[in-house]
Amino acid sequence: MSGTADTRSLKVFVIAGEASGDRLGAAAMAGLKTLAGAVEFRGVGGPMMGAEGLDSQFPMKELSLMGLMEVLPKYLHLKRRIREVAEAILAWRPDVVLTIDSPDFCLRVADRVKAASDIRVCHYVAPSVWAWRPKRAEKMAARVDQVLALLPFEPPYFEAHGLRCDFVGHPVVSEQTASASDVHAFREDHGIGEAPVVLVLPGSREGEIARLSPVFGAALDQFSASHPDARFALPVAFGVMDSVREQVAQWQVDPVLIPAENTRERRAAFKAADIALAASGTVSLELAANDTPMVIAYRMNLITQYIVSRKLQIDTVTLVNLVSETRDVPEFLGSRCTPEKIAPALVRLLETPAAQAGALDLTMARLGRGGEAPGVRAARAILDGLND
Repeated sequence: MSGTADTRSLKVFVIAGEASGDRLGAAAMAGLKTLAGAVEFRGVGGPMMGAEGLDSQFPMKELSLMGLMEVLPKYLHLKRRIREVAEAILAWRPDVVLTIDSPDFCLRVADRVKAASDIRVCHYVAPSVWAWRPKRAEKMAARVDQVLALLPFEPPYFEAHGLRCDFVGHPVVSEQTASASDVHAFREDHGIGEAPVVLVLPGSREGEIARLSPVFGAALDQFSASHPDARFALPVAFGVMDSVREQVAQWQVDPVLIPAENTRERRAAFKAADIALAASGTVSLELAANDTPMVIAYRMNLITQYIVSRKLQIDTVTLVNLVSETRDVPEFLGSRCTPEKIAPALVRLLETPAAQAGALDLTMARLGRGGEAPGVRAARAILDGLND
């Protein structure tokens, strides 16, 4: 494979299991079309990948599970999907399989593909071996041919085991942010005026929304006692609007719910927000890109939380803290994820929002802001890998 597709379409099988992976996949697909010309895609993905030409083998939502207690009831179904996806790959014989995050699913597919073929496998989003389960890096060397890393400190963890790992930057650095006029329109449309806006982000999966929403709602209620003029906005992930509505109906505060399809209003909410309360995850980087200071809170199923806490090798899970090498973003995890701890942190943050400014700027710089779009960098690394 020459890295271009002069005589026939490049065949790429892509797998994403959740909203953040769908975004990454769409950017990489667009980059591949730009660099390689004719590209044919098959696989599993969401609406953003669908817009780039993917007809998903089955709904991506089936894979959007996190935590042992969420996965166990669906184990047999997921095992069947693993087999079906691997069989589809082997039957089609693509030039490369691009698996995106969701390692518990994607790497099991890779196992089956590698056991029966020499098809190249590239895994996008390096598993966080620096956080827990460091032996995964060694195991991956037998499963995949290349890793694409979002974070600049990740490649050495994989290269130590002879596995090619390319830092391609995080797509958040090139995503469009709202203009001043969009922010003004958002505030006018919702009658916010000059009131402080708190962005609320309780996750993208139904399980985490169910766990975090009662805590977030109670924390915001306590916060409102000292800031009764505050307004709240809650951008909703694809496929979970009904779950969010059900949870928010029990809150004392009344947030503006923003459908995932309304990308312009979602961007405006991120930029208009004075502070944010968010679940742990990549959304912290999206907040950083919008210069929105944040409080991070997260709670897993108790069994999962116990297992993870015993294996965790870092003192923070917030990506802004890790990339900037600061601890400026407060986080409340596990037993500390309570309204009584979160609400005062929100009050302090609203009073001193500039305290996080340096960490947010440094994070974006280290993730590649101002350089080539990460989707194009990912595509370039994939094509270069075909020459290995």
